[in-house]
Amino acid sequence: MSNYQKIIPIVNQILKKYPLCDNCLGRLFSKQLHLSSNKLLGKKLKKNLNSTQKCYICKNLFDNLNHFLKMMIDISSNYSFSSFSVGAMIKPSIIDRDDYIRSKYKLKGIDGIKTDVSQELRKSFSRKTKKNIDFLDSDVTFTINFKDESCQLRSKSISLSGRYVKTLRGISQKQKSCSNCFGKGCRTCNFHGISEFDSVEGIISKFIFEKFGGTTAKFTWIGGEDKSSLVLGTGRPFFVKIQNPLKRKIKSTSTKSTFLKITNLKIVRESPKKPLKFNSSIEVKISTEDKIDSKNLKKLKDLQKHPVVVYEKSGKRSEKKIFSVKYKKNSSNTFTLFIKAEGGLPIKRFVNSDDVSPGISQILNISCMCQEFDFLDIEVQ
Repeated sequence: MSNYQKIIPIVNQILKKYPLCDNCLGRLFSKQLHLSSNKLLGKKLKKNLNSTQKCYICKNLFDNLNHFLKMMIDISSNYSFSSFSVGAMIKPSIIDRDDYIRSKYKLKGIDGIKTDVSQELRKSFSRKTKKNIDFLDSDVTFTINFKDESCQLRSKSISLSGRYVKTLRGISQKQKSCSNCFGKGCRTCNFHGISEFDSVEGIISKFIFEKFGGTTAKFTWIGGEDKSSLVLGTGRPFFVKIQNPLKRKIKSTSTKSTFLKITNLKIVRESPKKPLKFNSSIEVKISTEDKIDSKNLKKLKDLQKHPVVVYEKSGKRSEKKIFSVKYKKNSSNTFTLFIKAEGGLPIKRFVNSDDVSPGISQILNISCMCQEFDFLDIEVQ
């Protein structure tokens, strides 16, 4: 006796008591018979039995899948993607009836109705759009809620790396969070987490949202600068992660405003999980309370011999190397210092010798103030 003939008595027992649609009936036996189409098997098992009653398990949910397929096509029309996955939320009563039938007739190793509904939608959407099904790492994920007849789409985040050059003083690196949601994203800030675009972060974010769409942008900075500092040379590197992007590819890799130039913008696998090591070439303008002795400035060359120790209020201690030192006396009370240093050296505190040893004031034995400092170049190790 074939497997098909073996299941006929059970099929007849079930159908006597419980009207089932082709999908639900076929699903109960398709794995046992190694068949892929639940619907075709269900149709074959029912033969000439035309029931007008609603399916006991799903209440004819499968007849309504085209409605949800259209919702998926509509909601994804603005998104660029090549792969997708589908999840379903189904009324508990449907799952309970499905479990009851499987338990009553001792039907084991069978896909649940939730799996079958998701699978049918995946196949239909893939046929209609020619997009690939990807269970593990899809570009977009649909969640179909059959309880309230809604469809949600979540787009996998993308990460970018780039550099920026800042040629105007008075521009902050970081943008203040939206005062309504504190950066989480709300209707007030159009779900961006920031409501203004007047900083380096804001200008880059605006450019990225125009190119990719998306909600929030989370930055990983390679070092930072003062509001009054310039960032010159090849610029400061940065990484940014965009949540829920509409587009996933980039054409233009650079852009320029009146004072900010963004270059080398490219998609990367992810933002770095650990802080990257980098060196900065910095120009520091320093003023002094007392007159500067040119011979005294020569002591600054000693900075290359030993690391500079930085003490934080938290009790943390770190060491920063200085690789090169040059200086230029501008007047009796001002000079310019050019250093190449390990990233993360707090420049103003280094000049004042404020919990930084040795600092400039300490070496010269006169009170020094940092007027301004600019980054001439930044190189990642």
